[in-house]
Amino acid sequence: MNNEIYMRRALELAKLGEIEAHPNPMVGAVIVGPDGKIIGEDFHRRCGEGHAEVNAIADAERHGADLTTATIYVTLEPCAHYGKTPPCAKLIVEKGIRRVVVGCIDPFSKVHGKGIEMMREAGVEVLFASETIAEECRRLNRRFFTAHTLGRPFVALKWAETADGFVDRIRTAEETPLRISTAAGQVAVHHYRSTFDAIAVGSRTDQMDRPRLDTRHFPGGREPKRVSFNRHDPLNEQLRRLYAEGISSVLIEGGPTLQRAFLAENLVDEIRRELSPTPLNAQGISSPLRGPSATTYRNNATKVKI
Repeated sequence: MNNEIYMRRALELAKLGEIEAHPNPMVGAVIVGPDGKIIGEDFHRRCGEGHAEVNAIADAERHGADLTTATIYVTLEPCAHYGKTPPCAKLIVEKGIRRVVVGCIDPFSKVHGKGIEMMREAGVEVLFASETIAEECRRLNRRFFTAHTLGRPFVALKWAETADGFVDRIRTAEETPLRISTAAGQVAVHHYRSTFDAIAVGSRTDQMDRPRLDTRHFPGGREPKRVSFNRHDPLNEQLRRLYAEGISSVLIEGGPTLQRAFLAENLVDEIRRELSPTPLNAQGISSPLRGPSATTYRNNATKVKI
């Protein structure tokens, strides 16, 4: 069997849980018969409901498939603990599935290798996907992995920037902010917001602009919790407190002073910039990546242009 083909299909399915699976990771599962045909597949649709393995097994059983000769491909290690649902590793054993291909190990402490151990002790053959596929699986759930590996939320910065590198003009609190985002960009940003647990701006931006920080341009999107940071206290400590409260991802929308503070402490995992083709052609407030503070940007944050 070509393991990569089935794992890529499982990854496609996993992505469908982007909004509603949260705060659980996105997971897809594909069950393949001995003849190489897919006999069941599904993904983790909604937090609190069946995991990908549970749903894929149910799909196979609806069609009367023989699971005892099948292989299940799953993008993340099957869970081994009782949460809102029973352990998936236990279900795989009970259903008589004798072969499992795992995309990557779950970093969550209640799972981390325990699911694999449970299945192997029951005589199930457990194999791993190639490192290329494993990296794609980890990348898909990079926020989940960051939070449970580092003990702090995944941090992203987002801003819109003019062609000459400014995020706003110099103005008073009474003047409206410079409009840089396009209508299409607003929809994309509100979708992006809906994938985070929390959203934040600095105190000055909050006082001057009173941003709504909602997902009104993305109907059905999840509304992130509004939080604030005191940049004069250690940001990492504030992030760890948020993690302890169950927040695994936070989007920092502004202003540049707060964003530069996160860059300076090497606490940024992703940067999303909307780049306008139109220059400001005047004095303005520089992008966080311009000026002396930009030299502190030495981490592995992903730059995403929209």
